Amino acid sequence: MLTRRRLLPLAVALPLAACAAVPAADSSAELTVVTFNIWHDMGDWPARRPLVIAALRHLDADVIALQEVLQDTDLPNQAEDIARALGGYSVHFVSVDPQGQTRRYGNAVLTRLPVLESGEHRLRPLEDSRTLATVRVPVNGRPVQIAATHLHHTPEGGAMRASQINDVLAVIGAEDDAPTILLGDFNASAEVPEFMTVRNGYIDALQSADPVAAARSTLVTAHGHRSERIDHIFVQRGRFDILYAALAADQPVVGVWPSDHVAVVARLRVR
Repeated sequence: MLTRRRLLPLAVALPLAACAAVPAADSSAELTVVTFNIWHDMGDWPARRPLVIAALRHLDADVIALQEVLQDTDLPNQAEDIARALGGYSVHFVSVDPQGQTRRYGNAVLTRLPVLESGEHRLRPLEDSRTLATVRVPVNGRPVQIAATHLHHTPEGGAMRASQINDVLAVIGAEDDAPTILLGDFNASAEVPEFMTVRNGYIDALQSADPVAAARSTLVTAHGHRSERIDHIFVQRGRFDILYAALAADQPVVGVWPSDHVAVVARLRVR
């Protein structure tokens, strides 16, 4: 199932100068993106909330993908709450739970860039309740496609993740020729067989920029999780320069971890 909401007309890409074999560095073509699984309201959310907000404020990202976002009777939508605290961000929240239902659980994209278009997509098998959120934002006068997801969670569920990632790639590949960033909680390392199709067209930003950091876990083992890097920022091959990538929110504050995942951040330049 696919739904799409176009909010503003797409920007028209400017023609490249014929003589510009190697374009000069242009900070207006740069953007910072973050992915962060915030662990809904587990643990002590009132204690964790300011740590999540402080970490995201420090990263100062243009686009933030959040997973495990919850709203409930006594809990405002966490993505909207975080966006209000940060200031200047719009929120695209995606859930399989129907609009108007009190309790909704899903993923969100926050951005301080103008939103040209947004979409939401169910991933098969539908009973796994997984989604893809898409947002188009203008960077240096051209649209860039942001695709944020959260895939099946069990270690033995590779076949299910393969089906889901095929749906993801079908959606983002069917769009017009906008440079694409695919990010989120993939619940498996970047090297697993089910992500071979991703690796064919996309670069693992953290592995490319900092192999030492890429060897670390994005799951917080202090919470009893296995040690594995399962949160990723993939950038379309040939479309971006990876200026910087790192882990963030990766230490406890006075004994409290911001989440049971750490965040991944990347600074990119659109070619």
